[in-house]
Amino acid sequence: MDARETIYRDPAAEEFDQSRILANAREQAIKRHYEDFCIIDVDAHHYESDHYDEILGYIEDPILRNEIRYQGWGRNGVTTPDGTYQNMAGRIARLTGRTSEKAPPGVHRDVALTKRWMDAMGIDVICLFPTPMLTLGAVPRKEVESGLARAYARWLTEKVLAAEPRIRSMLYLPFNDPKASEKMVEDFGGKPGVIGFMVTAPHRRGVFENDYMRLYAMLQERNLPIAFHGSYSWHEQTFATFNRFIVVHSLGFSFFNMAHCANWVINALPERFPKLKVVWIESGLAWVPFLMQRLDNEYMMRTSEAPGLKRRPSEYMREMFFTSQPMEMVENREALEMTFKMINAETQLLYASDYPHWDMDLPSTIYDLPFLSEKAKRNILGANAQRLFNLEPTYSEDKLARRAARAAAQ
Repeated sequence: MDARETIYRDPAAEEFDQSRILANAREQAIKRHYEDFCIIDVDAHHYESDHYDEILGYIEDPILRNEIRYQGWGRNGVTTPDGTYQNMAGRIARLTGRTSEKAPPGVHRDVALTKRWMDAMGIDVICLFPTPMLTLGAVPRKEVESGLARAYARWLTEKVLAAEPRIRSMLYLPFNDPKASEKMVEDFGGKPGVIGFMVTAPHRRGVFENDYMRLYAMLQERNLPIAFHGSYSWHEQTFATFNRFIVVHSLGFSFFNMAHCANWVINALPERFPKLKVVWIESGLAWVPFLMQRLDNEYMMRTSEAPGLKRRPSEYMREMFFTSQPMEMVENREALEMTFKMINAETQLLYASDYPHWDMDLPSTIYDLPFLSEKAKRNILGANAQRLFNLEPTYSEDKLARRAARAAAQ
């Protein structure tokens, strides 16, 4: 059982409700007066697999639609997810109980249940990502990745984002097909709730390939950030030598983003697209100082191999954006403080919960850091994301009610 959840004793005896299992999180939000500032969660998830029947109707290719209808989506179907180790064998109540949770009538289920956990944690706006689709980049058939990506984008923008302004998303890009990725930006870049586009990290194409230059130019022109979302793959040749998921998870989420980031910097993409904002999601933070130091050291000895750079690699990286979850080194505050300093955390770090996954972080993970000023805390918890995504300050109805009650009592 996750220590950040209250104990959920008997699913058969009482109705499952996320707000009940997040009672401790709500208590934190009230005690810390989160209603005084906007909190934006840049990495939250839902299980799009709970709505595959709905999404199926949005698949444009009738052959692919028919294939998925009869073969399914999972291990024996057209996609090959990497297993269910993240589910912790049913020990996390919020994962196992979600399908039985009741939603009010007249509201899409994902909208109602998402707002329920947001309110409990004191979060005002989220950037919503899929979960099983994070392994879609490893599927060997490009038409499957692009077909499902478009179907998901149509479903999400029409059913969820259009219905609730507090829920936003950076839409999945079928990165194995640059042309299909361009069409995603053309077709969905202006849809309500779309604040950028996301690449899942386990892709096997270099970000520097010429086929992607038009895609980056389109994103820069539209002022839409591109994000690289960490994930893992036990099927990578080196990772196949690991015999424990803890190793795959520890290294995978950082490794793939390290590879893309190194390629991005050394191939001078920040110089070619200076106004394109880049975000690195769900990789933790410990890898960033390591990569800064390694690339700077190599660059000073072999500058001829990176002729497009005008500055050290670390200087470009300090202008990128990073999400906080999972934040390592909480027991080594000196190391964590130095990491924050090296990445310019006060202006470049974005709070992320990764809810409802097993390694989620509450806003208190940032708010309780003793070395941060009040301004830095508020920047990381919301203001930096507002600036990055051009968002107006938004507050939940729950927070507005608490503020009104406090004002009335004074």
